[in-house]
Amino acid sequence: MNYSMIIYITGYILRFQAAFMTLPLITSLLYREKDGYAFLITMMLCLAAGALITRKKPSNKVFYMKEGCVTVAISWIVLSLTGALPFTVSGSIPNYINAVFETVSGFTTTGASILENVEALSHCMLIWRSFTHWIGGMGVLVLLLSMLPLTGGYHMSLMRAESPGPSVSKLVPKVQSTAKILYIIYFGITVAEILLLLLGKMPVFDALCTAFGTAGTGGFGVRSDSIAGYSTYIQVVVTIFMILFGINFTFYYLVLSRKFIQALHVEEIRYYLAIIAVAIIAITVNIRGLYDNIGIALKDAAFQVSSIITTTGFATADFNLWPGFSKTILVLLMFVGACAGSTGGGIKVSRFLILCKSIRKEIVIYLHPNAVKKVKMDGKSIPHEVVRSTNIFMSTYVLIFAVSVLLISLDEFDLITNFTSVAATLNNIGPGLEIVGPTGNFNMFSGFSKIVLIFDMLLGRLEIFPMLLLFSKNTWKKF
Repeated sequence: MNYSMIIYITGYILRFQAAFMTLPLITSLLYREKDGYAFLITMMLCLAAGALITRKKPSNKVFYMKEGCVTVAISWIVLSLTGALPFTVSGSIPNYINAVFETVSGFTTTGASILENVEALSHCMLIWRSFTHWIGGMGVLVLLLSMLPLTGGYHMSLMRAESPGPSVSKLVPKVQSTAKILYIIYFGITVAEILLLLLGKMPVFDALCTAFGTAGTGGFGVRSDSIAGYSTYIQVVVTIFMILFGINFTFYYLVLSRKFIQALHVEEIRYYLAIIAVAIIAITVNIRGLYDNIGIALKDAAFQVSSIITTTGFATADFNLWPGFSKTILVLLMFVGACAGSTGGGIKVSRFLILCKSIRKEIVIYLHPNAVKKVKMDGKSIPHEVVRSTNIFMSTYVLIFAVSVLLISLDEFDLITNFTSVAATLNNIGPGLEIVGPTGNFNMFSGFSKIVLIFDMLLGRLEIFPMLLLFSKNTWKKF
């Protein structure tokens, strides 16, 4: 284990954290809010610690996948613990566990909140909540790779550990160039959404926060009613961009590179869009009796389906009041999630495709024992290692899910609340059903349950194994 490199990169993360807080600090100055001092104090602490840690470059730069996973996990924990300080120092969220919950929910793009009155927060605190979504959406280590001239050959280990999906590949030969391309696309689509929201006469502050939440598929809003109070135009724009940010960013690179045929053959995206279309139609038909106008029913169905499958968590309607059939579809979409390589959470469409194809392969082998059949995606054979890792991921996911539901059940809430609370946090969605529905929050859980859900949010964002490695004694051995 190369401890010196792990500590060195963590130092850069602290320096990045200080830079991130420049936006809320500027916001506090523009709105003349006293809460800005909390960001100034945190920035100074992060800069001091970061400068101290990175003052000397490590001589040993050997960096393998193990170090990559540990670095990513520690970096996200450090980001969350320091990112929560402004909430506590300013008194906006006095309880530190609550502040960490809110911050982890932001960075992991979950959108689950312990706040009962969001509008009571100052502008600088609101924009910090939403900005954490944008930071965490593409990944902090990916940003670090795109901006710093790090050397040593460990770039791919960091990217694989932080990027969502069963497999991660480079867009171009250099990993740093890949990271830059991803962030350029990410930034470009975010700006496009901001401009369209402004065209809909959305206030500039609201447009920034909404775009940050949409881009990171996080869902923190600046109003207690989320997006419900805005115009139909704005709701449609947000719906479209939630779907766009749930698409594998490799698709956008292929389109920009004019590789249209290759882009159209991305199987995961076709299934992702098909699932969205079928779910919207099914829910619209099911809830049409609750609306005077089928157009409004279609709008709300499209918004909520897009919000849930991309794990964004925005809301335009209280789907807790929808029929059981519609709620069941939304719960299933919580697990499906968006595409691999997007900012969305969940298990990912590609993993379900691999599982379904693996099941079909086994059925064929049962019928024809001598047959040779490979699992294929986009016309290419999937390596056995990817299929194996997908199966292990699913097994571990189910085990963690069951244990988490069991642990938070100690608070004695109903089963639907407990089940969907874990589904909402482990899949990085935000709202669940019953007490934690779109009009509720997570504040009623005990401190212990909040810690469990915080861990679930980190597990979900980092795809389980980087976090679990921290608890293995073999991880810390020097071989």
